Amino acid sequence: MTTDRKFCRFSRSPTTAAFGMPEVPSDGLCLCAFVVLASEARPDRVLLGKINPEAPWDHLAALDPGRIAAWKDRWMLPSSHLLLLEDPHDSAVRILRELVGLPPRPLEGPIVTSEVYTPVRHPAAKRHWDLEFIFRGRVAEREVGVPAAWSELAFVDPGTLRSEEVARAQEDILGYAGHPVGAPAGPAPDPPRAG
Repeated sequence: MTTDRKFCRFSRSPTTAAFGMPEVPSDGLCLCAFVVLASEARPDRVLLGKINPEAPWDHLAALDPGRIAAWKDRWMLPSSHLLLLEDPHDSAVRILRELVGLPPRPLEGPIVTSEVYTPVRHPAAKRHWDLEFIFRGRVAEREVGVPAAWSELAFVDPGTLRSEEVARAQEDILGYAGHPVGAPAGPAPDPPRAG
């Protein structure tokens, strides 16, 4: 018996060809890690930055010049695509080091989410797929400087922002982490279950 389902088993092995796939979906698949750092003193504020367009974002997070230009004036979480075969926890440590200038520290998570959507900047890709690994932590504001990757890095209350002020559609990520964009301050909702 052979199933008609296609599982997320990306392999060229002939033994799994009937129910797996030999390559990623044609509209793309991204694996990304996000580090949501709340202020110890003001837990409603999280660390967000504005991209320094002169920084090597291709090397730091796989961002091309078009994305950098589109998002340089918007707030963005410290985040990155995973490196090839990188563990999401290792990616979070890399993000702390390279994008925040902090040594490894305890983080909660990850919360894992999956989204399929049509990217605004690439409407021909009707079913782009993202797998997102969201880590949460707290940090003393005095520990954070402004690394060269950012033109600005600050603790911001996402509830005061509008969606168009947030880069890469990260208002969803902030919401999953308990810091919804444009929402009044209040108790954080329970995170979604990893699935």
